[in-house]
Amino acid sequence: MKPTMAREDLINPIWKNNPVFVQLLGLCPTLAVTNTLANGIAMGLATFFVLVGSSTLISAFRRFIPNEVRISAYIIIIATFVTIVDYVLAATVPGIHKALGAFIALIVVNCIILGRAEAFAAKNTVWRAALDGVGSGFGFIIVMLMMSGFRELLGNGTLLGYHVLGMHWEPWVFMILPPGGFFTLGMWLLIFGWYRSRKAAGTKPRVWPNRATLKVERSTREEVTV
Repeated sequence: MKPTMAREDLINPIWKNNPVFVQLLGLCPTLAVTNTLANGIAMGLATFFVLVGSSTLISAFRRFIPNEVRISAYIIIIATFVTIVDYVLAATVPGIHKALGAFIALIVVNCIILGRAEAFAAKNTVWRAALDGVGSGFGFIIVMLMMSGFRELLGNGTLLGYHVLGMHWEPWVFMILPPGGFFTLGMWLLIFGWYRSRKAAGTKPRVWPNRATLKVERSTREEVTV
């Protein structure tokens, strides 16, 4: 694997190597709790905290964790931070905590967190693991904002409970139901894939044919004509 710089550890997961739009990880909360912007923000911040905290701690203790029980140790560390998040949300925003329900506890088995712990935090320094956690966390927050904001705007005509599209807007109830999550995710994946393909095509250098190539092509066309 090509080594990366600390700056790339922070920036790449935000957009270039986004955990949801590129790696297609963490799709369960992305589809399930993004029916309102408040739920999306809460889940994004909760996952961000768990991701940064667990990556930093796993990297700090990576030399003391036996290889045979590393996954179990990672899950225990992640579960500790998830418990903290669960208690904080229950004490500060009980309504959102109730709306998120079991999906707070399911952060423990979120593929983004466990994947970054196994693939990066356990193999790099604390500083780089923290940067990777921050970048991946921001990337996940961006996805949650894009998903939940779009769904609430069309599904209720509101953002964070405030009417944006006016009182006469006819809500698209479909958008706040489970099928609306699949539709919104598919739409963003299509847009993101189209943008990446256009950008990749634009960076390819244009090869201009030299005289020898033109001469061979001209003679070939003449032979075919004859």
